[in-house]
Amino acid sequence: MISEKERFVANIMKGMDFVILLLAFPAAYFLDEYIRHIAELNVKAYATGPTFGGAAFFMSNYWQMLFGFPIIWIVLFSLNGIYRDYRIQPFKKQAWLMLVSGVWATIASGSFIFLLKLEMASRLFSIVFAFTAYLLLCGEKWAVRYFLDHMHSKGYNQENLLIVGTGKRARDFIHALKNHSNWGLKIVGLIDDEHGLFGKEVCGYRVIGRIQDIPFIINRLVIDRVIFVVPRLWLHRIEEAILACEEIGVSTSISLDLYNLHIARTRQTDFNGFPLLEFETFSAKEWQLFIKRALDILVSLSALLFFSPLMLAVAILIKLTSNGPILFNQTRCGLKGRKFTLFKFRSMVNDAEDRKKYLLENNEMDGPVFKIKRDPRITSIGYFLRKTSIDELPQFFNVLKGDMSIVGPRPPLESEIELYEIWQRRRLSLKPGITCIWQVSGRNKLSFDQWMKMDLEYIDTWSLFLDLRIMIKTFFVVLIGYGAE
Repeated sequence: MISEKERFVANIMKGMDFVILLLAFPAAYFLDEYIRHIAELNVKAYATGPTFGGAAFFMSNYWQMLFGFPIIWIVLFSLNGIYRDYRIQPFKKQAWLMLVSGVWATIASGSFIFLLKLEMASRLFSIVFAFTAYLLLCGEKWAVRYFLDHMHSKGYNQENLLIVGTGKRARDFIHALKNHSNWGLKIVGLIDDEHGLFGKEVCGYRVIGRIQDIPFIINRLVIDRVIFVVPRLWLHRIEEAILACEEIGVSTSISLDLYNLHIARTRQTDFNGFPLLEFETFSAKEWQLFIKRALDILVSLSALLFFSPLMLAVAILIKLTSNGPILFNQTRCGLKGRKFTLFKFRSMVNDAEDRKKYLLENNEMDGPVFKIKRDPRITSIGYFLRKTSIDELPQFFNVLKGDMSIVGPRPPLESEIELYEIWQRRRLSLKPGITCIWQVSGRNKLSFDQWMKMDLEYIDTWSLFLDLRIMIKTFFVVLIGYGAE
């Protein structure tokens, strides 16, 4: 749960540190030149003056130091555990470890200069570089911590946990979570099978049910993961709850691999000394999710910039041709049932939702979804907007906000979810998207069950390459308007 994210963050931090240390080199050059000017010292060898040209000339002659120093610093940082448990370490402890590592790195850099026989290298520059690098690295570490803490405090990238168990080990686990609240982990409630504990608080969290209530609870609350920290004697009680979590698409973590799960992938991990065995219904590496999110932001920004003149023209046409707002805002359900406001260009009359109840008998889709051809509620330009999918352009704002992705299952209405069969709820285990397999495979020509199975197929076979394929196919499907109504 945490270990893979910590390794991913550690690799990102190493890359950032390398860039910072590269930037520290020219910064140290100008600072060294300033000190020499104030103290009236001799100029450096291979240095032409305190200019950008002089800095470039200096770095080209000492390129071994330019790349060697950062490598030495990062190796020593790794050996001293600066990248290990990065989010656990207090900033003061990390700053001290970086200071100690920086001193050793400066000594090692001197040996590096000696081994390469860089006889004209300045000792003053090495000291100035160490001072500059340390200050820049401290500033970087503080800024990253502040950014992550701020994001978690705003509720972004937060994981909601349901803890099963209130024994000693469970309480120790809860205390570990409370002590590291800046990791973005939030305990929604506790589960215990003892009747007398229901409604009471343990370690500041309320016991909200028994093991048999878990399927009901994860259907009613936003739960990202159920963690079982229970005695060995309880293991026979939790199989049904784990299978229910698997069917719905909620990840689980326990201490032993005992169950023959058909969908979830199993992996062993560790949380602050607590060994966990995880059952993931959607498995992806952190770097893959990072690239997916980066692509979402890049594609959304590009699309909004490219289509901004068209969106402005559509907004004017909507205002001129019908009464009501330009945008149609509707509450939809996203990842694990999280509610958000979906944006679309309004393609129907202003009271379309009120008129829907009179048209239910004309529904041409099976299941909980409502669709009819030539819907009488559509405005004069609404059919064109829907046929060309222009009405969905504002959803790129949803992608930028992080509520949606470019590719993923379409976000359902809350009323639709209430009519889902249990296996269909697993489509909520992934962030919803603007397009998916369903959109490029017939859209309204498919049955509801086919639609759901395609969404689950996407979740079970997900890859970055699959996302790119769907994006490309979506482009051509939109061009010809295939399956749109």
